[in-house]
Formats: sequence, structure tokens, C-alpha cells
Amino acid sequence: MPDSAQTERDVLSETLEIEAEIIDALHESGLASLGERPRLVPISGGVSSAVYRIDLASGPVCAKRALAQLKVAAVWKAPLERSLSEVAWIQTVARLDEAIVPKILHVDAERYLFIMSYLDPEQYCCWKSLLIENAVSADFAEAVGLALGRIHAHTARSTYFSNQFENSALFDALRVDPYLVSTANVHQDLREVICGIASELGQTRIAVVHGDISPKNILKGPAGPIFLDAECATFGDPAFDLAFCLNHLLLKCVWHPLYARSYIEAIDRLLDAYLRHLSWEERKAFDVRTARLLGALLLARVDGKSPVEYLTEDRQREFVRRAARNFLADPELDLARLRRAWLERLVTQ
Repeated sequence: MPDSAQTERDVLSETLEIEAEIIDALHESGLASLGERPRLVPISGGVSSAVYRIDLASGPVCAKRALAQLKVAAVWKAPLERSLSEVAWIQTVARLDEAIVPKILHVDAERYLFIMSYLDPEQYCCWKSLLIENAVSADFAEAVGLALGRIHAHTARSTYFSNQFENSALFDALRVDPYLVSTANVHQDLREVICGIASELGQTRIAVVHGDISPKNILKGPAGPIFLDAECATFGDPAFDLAFCLNHLLLKCVWHPLYARSYIEAIDRLLDAYLRHLSWEERKAFDVRTARLLGALLLARVDGKSPVEYLTEDRQREFVRRAARNFLADPELDLARLRRAWLERLVTQ
């Protein structure tokens, strides 16, 4: 059993080291003057990086530095190079529409950290927080779907982006193994099905994938959505991004069943908006692949390495578990069938 006092000392030591690296990067970049000692304020919420608001004489900025061990109970190591993948994703999307990503101010590749614009929570509210409060705007969900669809369409079937985002090992470490493989290990009777989904995901290379399209990583700003935390970015299957986002909205139905109709409307509007940009393949194939991924991700968020923190009751987790297992066992599964079955289960639970 680990020594808790030693663990605390190790965490403190790492924190001090990271903060010193950020201050050095600020001075070296010229964002902070040599005599300036900027104040660093930790920003909570993520598990994979140290994030700080930094108050400079010129105004606030935000620093992000990747962690080797994610802040979760399980042992979950991840390559520090993912920080550079995130920068590449932000810069790629900024060339398409700079309004939907933060502005990169400085990149320190050697320290695996970068400085970006600070988005004041008074103006830029986390979408997850709004969903929790039942401020479920279908219009905003539609805007998210439109933006995500544009990103995928912009990068689809591109040799250039395929070469730039050759991050399959990183995606495996952060997504395939903790979400799909670990879940298959728990549900041995579905192992072949889930591992088949994982294998297909690894072999499908269509567009630049964000990898963590979750409401916690989307801000609602004055002009629309802003996407954050693209550490898992790779050239892969855009169905993963769509399924990952829809998964969170479905799970919110179980958490707050009184708001379920609002969440379902948000899902419908987001999906419809996204599909307006589907130009790289036939809709049926994409639909089926998304539904299969969605079934696997639902199960992963209760029995994988990174379960959602808000489904705290056994009955909630069991509801998701049973539904997901049924979805994965259904050879005719598509998104319409999944949606219909999910609603029926919500009504009868």
C-alpha cells in the first residue's frame, strides 16, 4: 500500500517543478518581463494536465502542461507528447475558424506546455455546467454539431492531415485501451464484440479526430461553442467524436431523468446539424459505426478505466450497463434504433 505522506510530497514536488517551468516559459517567450513574478492560480476540472490562470501585467493568460500520470485512481500513464498534438489540433481548427478555439500564444515543446488565451468563465460557461443546471439549449447543441461536422469535413480524406496527425499510439493509450479494452476485460462475454469495435476504430482513418468531445471540454461563448482539450487528437474515425459527445448527453438522461426530453432534443439537433456536413462516406455505414461505438462507450463509462463521476447510484450504473449490453448484442443497431430503445427504457425505469 502506497505511503500517503510520500505521495503528497511527490505531488507537491511535481507541482512546484511544473510552476517553475511555466514561469520560465513565460519569461523566455516575452509574455512576462524578466522582473515580473506572475501569479499562478490552478484551474481545476481536468485529470490529464496541470492548468493555470496566470495574471500578467498585460492581462490574464492560461498555461497548460501535460501530466505523465493522470489524476485518476487507476494507474493511467500517458505520453507527454499529447500536449503537442493538442496544439496542432487547435492550430488546424483555427485556420478553419479561429472563433471556435482558444488562441495559442506560446508553445514550449521541450517542456510539453503551452500558453493560450484565458477565457473568463463569466463570459465562457462550461457546457457541462449548463447541462447540469437544466439550461439545455438545443440551439447551442446544434451549433456544436455544425462546428464538429465542419472540422471533420475540412480534414477528411486528406493525406496532409493524415501525416500531420499520425498519433495512433497516443490515441490507443488514451482512448482505445482505457475505454474499450479495459471494458472488454470486465465483460468477457462481449469481449469479441468490443475488441472488434476497437480494432475497426484503429483501422479507420478518415479525418482529424479531437478524441474528447465532452461537454466539459466545450465552452458556450458569446459567439458560440469553443472547443478545448484536444490531447487525444489523431487522424482516425470521426464517428468516435460524435459518439463520445452523444454518450455524455445520453448519460445525463440517467443522472437527471426529469430533463431527459431536453437532453434528447439536444441530441437530435446536434446529430442533424452534424450530418449536414457528412460528405466523406455513405450515411448508413457512418450511422451504424457511430451506434456501435456509442454502445461500447456507454458501457465504458460505468465499467471502464474512467467511469463518469456523477452516476453514483448502483441503479443508475446498472441501467446504463444493461442498456449498453443490449445495444452491443443487437446486430441491427443503428442510431435511430438506439435512440428509440433508450427512450423506452427511460420511460419504464
